[in-house]
Order: sequence, then C-alpha cells, then structure tokens
Amino acid sequence: MKFRSLTLGLVLGLFCACGTQAQVGKNQVKAPKAIQLFNGKDIKNWTPKIRLHEVGDNYANTFRVEEGLLKVRYDGYSDFNQQYGHLAYNKPFSYYILRVEYRFVGEQTKGGEGWAWRNSGAMLHGQAPSSMLKDQDFPISIEGQLLGGDGKNARTTSNLCTPGTNVVIDNKLFTPHCLSSTSKTYHGDQWVTADFVVLGDSLIQHILDGQVVLAYNKPQIGGANVGPVDPKQKVDGTLLKEGYIYLQSESHPIDFRKVELYDLSKYQGDAAKLDQVIKAVLQAK
Repeated sequence: MKFRSLTLGLVLGLFCACGTQAQVGKNQVKAPKAIQLFNGKDIKNWTPKIRLHEVGDNYANTFRVEEGLLKVRYDGYSDFNQQYGHLAYNKPFSYYILRVEYRFVGEQTKGGEGWAWRNSGAMLHGQAPSSMLKDQDFPISIEGQLLGGDGKNARTTSNLCTPGTNVVIDNKLFTPHCLSSTSKTYHGDQWVTADFVVLGDSLIQHILDGQVVLAYNKPQIGGANVGPVDPKQKVDGTLLKEGYIYLQSESHPIDFRKVELYDLSKYQGDAAKLDQVIKAVLQAK
C-alpha cells in the first residue's frame, strides 16, 4: 500500500533496527513504558456498554476478571439476542501502539450469529460510551477484528471492520464494511498477540508476528453498519484523530491477558524519532 505519511519507512521495513533500542543519529531511543490498561485485577477503569442496557450496566457479568484474565462470558444469558457488548477504557487516545494478547475458548452462546463464532475485536478511535444510545449495536469506531480458526480452514485475523466509518487505502476512500488482512490463521485456543499502531488520522497499521498485515489512513465517520445512533455523533466526513478503545463481546467467549498501550503523543512532531520509537516498542515483547 502506498502512503505519503511520515511512516512510509515503517510500512516497508519494520525491524531494520536491532534490540529494544533504535538508533537516531547519536541518540539512543528507548521504548516508552507501557500503560497497563488492564491491571490484572479489575475493570474499574473501564465502562461497559451492552446493547439494550444502559451505559455502565455490566449485564450478566459479561466482562469479568478471573485468574488474572479479563474474560468475556455468557453464562448469565438465556439467549444472546444481539446484545453486542463493548468495554471502553475511560480515557481517549490519539497517537499510540495498542497491544492485546487474546485467546478464544469454549463454545459460542445460544443465539449468537454464525459470523460471530470466534469473533471479537479491539475498537479504535471509538465514540465516548456515554454518547451511545441504549439500543445502539456498535460504537462508531474503527475495528481491529479478531477471529479464530476452526482447525481446518483459512481465516485471517486482525482484519478491518468499519461501524459507522470509512478509511482511505491507496488514496481512495474505502467504503465496504470489512477488509481481510494478510495474516495466517490462528487455530484452537492459542494465545495471539496483536499490535495496532495508531497515529491520529494519518496512519493505522495492524501487526502480527512482526509483520504489517493491514494498513490504511484517514479514518473518518461515514457509511452505515451501525445503528441506531444519535445524529449529533455521526457527522459523515469527520476525520477521527482520537477516540476510545473498546474490547468486544459478540457471543463467543474470549480471554484477554494483556491490554497495554504505548503513548506516542510526545513524538508526534518528530518523524524520525517517532519511527524509531515505534520500532523499539514492536521489538520489545
């Protein structure tokens, strides 16, 4: 993909530097300290928004912390009934790297759609949970779609979906709802680490196993695939420069053992240093 942004070199060669530090002239650039969005103990810094329920109502204890894991479970549901859930971190971000470690487990709950089998996501640049309507299905956002394999067939992960949004790819507005990445398939209950490099409205990259599997820019409000919404929240054409991060519940159990963020905002005005810091973070596992 072609980008005129300051991070063209990053798209083409993610790991040209060695170790956890990268060289910029005579200066060593270290990876910034990770902000642990999930503290391993509770979700007090997060707000649930589940369709058909009020903001803040963690219906049926859908989102819970057990054994040091953030779990999404449905044992309190008699039927899923399109009660799509989203858990929002209580602070918006603009320039950052988000790292999540996840695994799909168990069986899909009763009433879940076929497409939602082993399906979840990390929502980026999302609207504030307080601005969502009670019966709204998804937040206006950019979704890093997480999918698990069935043990036989190819099924990419870290895909793109666009509830109430569009993006630009190869200098053209991309309006279909979803786009598959170039990732391999991750079968079974294995842990997967997914990184998302988010640079305001200039560039978003999905990264797995050190490879950019999807990239696009100019995320913006537009299109369909979300509803109902407050029209004040959906002004089509508005570029998304920042927003809230959400984790999804779409009817299949999933665990998260790490949800961490590297804040890159202080490097926004220094293109060379920004690239090197990104490389240092992605090399430091």
